[in-house]
Amino acid sequence: MQQLLILDAMNLVRRLHAVQQGQHEQPEAQLAATQAALVQAAGKLLGRFRPSHVVAVFDGAPVGFRHRLHPDYKANRQPMPEALAAYLGELQRALLQQGIDALLSDSEEADDLVATLARRLARHGGHSIIVSTDKGFCQLLEPRIQLWDHFGQRWLDEAHVRDKFGLEPAQLVDYWALTGVSGSNIRGVPGIGPKRALALLQQFGNLETLLTAPADTKEQKTVQAHQNDALLARQLVKLVDDIELGVNLQQLRYHH
Repeated sequence: MQQLLILDAMNLVRRLHAVQQGQHEQPEAQLAATQAALVQAAGKLLGRFRPSHVVAVFDGAPVGFRHRLHPDYKANRQPMPEALAAYLGELQRALLQQGIDALLSDSEEADDLVATLARRLARHGGHSIIVSTDKGFCQLLEPRIQLWDHFGQRWLDEAHVRDKFGLEPAQLVDYWALTGVSGSNIRGVPGIGPKRALALLQQFGNLETLLTAPADTKEQKTVQAHQNDALLARQLVKLVDDIELGVNLQQLRYHH
């Protein structure tokens, strides 16, 4: 069976670089150590999962459709250190020497590239393992798409989602539409926090039903009054899975 290992490269690189910043004073030493740590991590992942195909997805699009919908999208994020941004080409070359090609787009965010790769392969009966600590990928979970936290050495699976959120993976987009996602500067519905969002989704199942049901409670009235906020947030958190990638699976085959 085809198994694609998808590295969320920026998630991996920024976490590794943050560690090295604490261990080395000079930026050059931090970058060299980050490269060594990335090569080591990639080697471990290849050894653990023995994929038939592999790709490292980088963020090449600082401004995409989400910024056009919501100009403050991710405005609160710490920008990547300039030295690290200038060094990404070196890191991509190091991965290529391990047989891992880089995928990035001038117009699409990395998360949407990952979603498109994983869902497209799943539709054709293949299996993907996404390596990331980004909980946003939990919305993609299904039997053919798994999420591995390299730093915690654990699966972020359906049981993890139920334990953390009390919901099924398919309900997460609607949950974040209600609560918002502070890390991406996405506002949800005012006054609806995690507990209320959970109760509403346990009662109504999804956002569509919640928005169209007769409003019997204060919470329902609040959500329906802020329908546009909820629908915008939903559009911002929902991963896009139909991007024209310009690459086929054959090009991502891993040659041991």
